[in-house]
Amino acid sequence: MKDYEATSTIEADPGTIWSILIDAPSYSQWESGVKEVEGRIAPGEKIKVVSEANPSRAFPVTVTHFQAGRAMTWSGGMPLGLFKGVRTFKLSPQSTGATKFTVREEYTGPLLPLIWKSMPDLQPSFDKFAAGLKKRAETGS
Repeated sequence: MKDYEATSTIEADPGTIWSILIDAPSYSQWESGVKEVEGRIAPGEKIKVVSEANPSRAFPVTVTHFQAGRAMTWSGGMPLGLFKGVRTFKLSPQSTGATKFTVREEYTGPLLPLIWKSMPDLQPSFDKFAAGLKKRAETGS
């Protein structure tokens, strides 16, 4: 297994952050590292994600877990589990009134060693996503 993860403490309640996370058309407006999300972010929905890391390709994923205001998971990959990516978003309210946000993506499958070698370093994209979400939730821009 290989993975990427980014976290941020956001001075906003989980509901505010959640509304940003499920608003697919707005992703490109808040410096998220995501150029576009096609489709509706909701339980069981299939969406396509175009990232700045690879803008010439749309990645199809399914919203496989959806706990409003708390967590969701997007899963995608190759047939037969040859390569799989699972991205999890988590919101954890803090006693201070802030919310801890975590985004993590784990990659698995028998083709992982081969594909991993050809993948760019996605950590900057994950860091940008967490920072962009923080800015959007705290300032509205």
